Amino acid sequence: MIRHIVMFRFSASFTEGIREQWITGLEAMKGNIPGMLNLEHGPDVMGTERSWDHVIVADFATKDDIAVYNTHPLHEAIKPFSLPNVEDLAYVDFEMEDPAAGSSRKG
Repeated sequence: MIRHIVMFRFSASFTEGIREQWITGLEAMKGNIPGMLNLEHGPDVMGTERSWDHVIVADFATKDDIAVYNTHPLHEAIKPFSLPNVEDLAYVDFEMEDPAAGSSRKG
């Protein structure tokens, strides 16, 4: 399983109206993109100077599924809301054990 994490810092141009449309688009992706196992997202609650504004955490079955997601129409539909308003963006993709598979190790 691949976990995909994206952190956003938005500029002042990311208004509440744009944010609402973007979040609606994020919610529309849940359960509607092949290979996407889960999608969670939310705004930062700490508000420190080191904080990012919003994070997306999505789980995919394979690396190939991330490629499908990256060009899927539902993902493409939210890019015009976020990308022009991003001040900074960071992401990481890493492999992890599927928690549904359980652990084969005995302890």
